[in-house]
Amino acid sequence: MSAAGVGQDDAAPVAAAATGRRKRRRTRMAKNSEEVESQRMTHIAVERNRRKQMNEYLAALRSLMPPSYAQRGDQASIVGGAINFVKELEQLLQTLETHRQAREHAAAVDGGEAPPPPFANFFTFPQYSMSATPAPAPAPPANNDEGADGCAEAEASGSKPSAVADVEVTMVESHANLRMLSRRRPRQLLRLLVGLQGHRLTVLHLNMSSAGHMVLYSLSLKVEDDCQLTSVAEIATAAHQIVEKIQEEQELTAAA
Repeated sequence: MSAAGVGQDDAAPVAAAATGRRKRRRTRMAKNSEEVESQRMTHIAVERNRRKQMNEYLAALRSLMPPSYAQRGDQASIVGGAINFVKELEQLLQTLETHRQAREHAAAVDGGEAPPPPFANFFTFPQYSMSATPAPAPAPPANNDEGADGCAEAEASGSKPSAVADVEVTMVESHANLRMLSRRRPRQLLRLLVGLQGHRLTVLHLNMSSAGHMVLYSLSLKVEDDCQLTSVAEIATAAHQIVEKIQEEQELTAAA
């Protein structure tokens, strides 16, 4: 046997061993049939408990509503009826609050006190407010940092002043709630609804309450997929522009 042959014979086991170390992998223990069956039964039990709990919740929710709101027992009908029932309760609460404020207003007048403005507590963070005043011009900043802070404070100062209406919009996913307080004007509600529909905002629920010469609209809106208004600020601006245009046309008609 030659030296070259001996060298090749010695190198072969070494190469094979190295190759074997590189390809060695951790073997996975196969699950036996008992473990698979146990996991399947556990999953079935969890799913059964979830469905039982869901049915109990739906039954409890249905029992809290008048029968007319959930005439069928399927999940979609019960949930949809609950949404309509909550909207009705919200409108009833708004009506009762309006009556309460009217009594307080009458009592304040009889007692010689300054009556609170109607619907004073119905707005939390309105995008437009008739009681808001334009912010005074800030003093020139001493440096750029102070200028940036002043701009940020101006943007977060609150509502934009309005001469025609208080407007507040909140939105959750594709549903928006619009509240608007303004003077009573002829055909204002009809034109407001038509204008919102033109922006692809479908009215789902509507409630209107009046006190003196003021009227409060509360609307639940569906933001359609092709609606170009994507934020509460844009929806509030669109609604404010509708009422602003009605006011301008009314003033032109009165002046003619």
